[in-house]
Amino acid sequence: MPIPTTPRFRLNVAGILRDTHGRILICERMGKRGSWQFPQGGVDPGESLQGALHRELYEEIGVTPEQTEIRNQSGPYRYHFEGAVVKGYHGKDQHFFLVHFHGPEDAIRVDLPHPEFQAYRWILPETFDLNWLAPMKREMYRRVFADLLWIHLP
Repeated sequence: MPIPTTPRFRLNVAGILRDTHGRILICERMGKRGSWQFPQGGVDPGESLQGALHRELYEEIGVTPEQTEIRNQSGPYRYHFEGAVVKGYHGKDQHFFLVHFHGPEDAIRVDLPHPEFQAYRWILPETFDLNWLAPMKREMYRRVFADLLWIHLP
């Protein structure tokens, strides 16, 4: 009889960048046309949530801490991987940050040495389409949009 294992959840951060026009930045995942999300990634051992956010924004889209201002934070939001264990984890505990972006438009880059994204665009938050996400993330994004942007997605 197998010994039951306690599910493990990876600590993660995500940044919702909002510009001065109220638009939010979404990024299209590399090799997954039509799959749009916020920049995000894991928290390294000993790293603070804000430190991880700044590192991930720089690694994934080239944005520096000087070009941003954290306005709000919410989480963790837990989601399970769909019937899988990935790198020893059953899912993620994700913290979201609402971040004012005040840098120049050309500061955002996806042509980085280890690209995560193939494109980006600015959209009005209420136009975000949950179908751009894997089903396991949709309820989490509904809650995040309500909690941080006061928008109820269908």
